Amino acid sequence: MSPEAWLPQPTRYLAGLSLLLALVPPALGMEVMAPATINALNGTSVKLSCTFNSCYKVENKQFSLNWTYQECKNCSEELFLQFRTKIMNKQLDRFGNRVEFTGNPTKYDVSFTLNNVQLEDEGTYNCYVLNPPDRQRGHASISLKVLTKEPPKRDSTVAVIVGASVGGFLAVVILVLMVVKCVRRKKQQRLNTDDQKTEEEGKTDGEGNPDEGTK
Repeated sequence: MSPEAWLPQPTRYLAGLSLLLALVPPALGMEVMAPATINALNGTSVKLSCTFNSCYKVENKQFSLNWTYQECKNCSEELFLQFRTKIMNKQLDRFGNRVEFTGNPTKYDVSFTLNNVQLEDEGTYNCYVLNPPDRQRGHASISLKVLTKEPPKRDSTVAVIVGASVGGFLAVVILVLMVVKCVRRKKQQRLNTDDQKTEEEGKTDGEGNPDEGTK
């Protein structure tokens, strides 16, 4: 059973709407999206979902990914999963071989599954993504809560209808904004590259004609 299924139905759809609103891209930078909190039942497997958007195709030789774990807010981050041309698991004692990468970077998905969840797995999981030529590394955090029993189920047909309708509309808006943002970002990077070339050519011309000033 997915962790989202344990949330009350209205809360589930409000959380979905909040996530969709958070996906609306700002003017600059790459966005990484993950749920703020995930609940997992002790002894089960849970998927920690992390996705990103980029205006550029993922190239394995340039793309990089780090997953880290923090036991508490002020604790140091422990690297346990990394992507450098391929997935590399850092076998922390706390996780052993329970970490399974279940994402697909070429589809902008860098999620992983934590098997046989334990109470001591509670904490913050940080997802860091860099996809050149995007220049800024994206980041998202997930707070994992481990439950000892499954919460009671609730249902709300109205919440389902409203959530589906509004969610579909926002998805279209987000898609349009993403296209506009990518066009602007690529145009700005081309302008920056042209300005840099012009500046370099000006320096070269000045250095290549040292005697012109004495004539």
